[in-house]
Amino acid sequence: MTTVAPAGSRVIFERPELLIDRSTHYCPGCGHGVVHRLIAEVLGELGLGSRTIAVAPVGCAVFAYDYIGVDFVEAPHGRAPAVATGIRRVRPDAFVLTYQGDGDLAAIGTAEIVHAAGRGELLTAVFVNNGIYGMTGGQMAPTTLLGQRSTSSPGGREAAFHGYPIPMTEMLAIMPGVAYAARGSVVDAPAIGRTKQYLRRACEVQLEGRGFAIVEVISNCPVGWGMTPTESIERLRDVVAKQYRPGVIVDRTGEG
Repeated sequence: MTTVAPAGSRVIFERPELLIDRSTHYCPGCGHGVVHRLIAEVLGELGLGSRTIAVAPVGCAVFAYDYIGVDFVEAPHGRAPAVATGIRRVRPDAFVLTYQGDGDLAAIGTAEIVHAAGRGELLTAVFVNNGIYGMTGGQMAPTTLLGQRSTSSPGGREAAFHGYPIPMTEMLAIMPGVAYAARGSVVDAPAIGRTKQYLRRACEVQLEGRGFAIVEVISNCPVGWGMTPTESIERLRDVVAKQYRPGVIVDRTGEG
């Protein structure tokens, strides 16, 4: 449905063309919807809607194809980079994007993301890190912070027993095949604006043929964290961002 602005008014904000108009599956306060909008905006602004093939695996990320109006392929849990690599090899004309959560990318899919980055595949990876297994019951994820309670770490994550949180983006950034790696946030409007800039640059890196690009987005999971949406945003700002600091981690394109 097209909304017509009243005479004399000026439209300053509207739904991006590539963001599908439908009710959300996500829990109240979830950050995934914000990331969807940013992706839709960036792909639309770069004119990539018709040539994009995106890959979403299992978990909350699987809903991405209900909201972003591009072609999607669903991958088995953790295998999005492998599926995206296959798409890249047979469709070199396509723009290829993966959309994964932390339980997917940093756990069952560790090998796939590491080797795709190591090969310098021309992919743009979007990694939403909310530090919990959101869809399957709130279990501890590889990125869960020390002391954080989950259904599988009810006393809080302990380094001696559960290991330390894995800084996936920093780990990938050391590889020469990674042309660009950044971390954004959905904590407030300025942070969301910077996250959009990171996503746009990561897309441009692929278009320029420079190599693998990844943007991690730290997000909140109110239900998985056992908090209200407001409390979860405060925790994202005051606690999570101190462990996973937003900013450009590596830029080997010479333009960072």
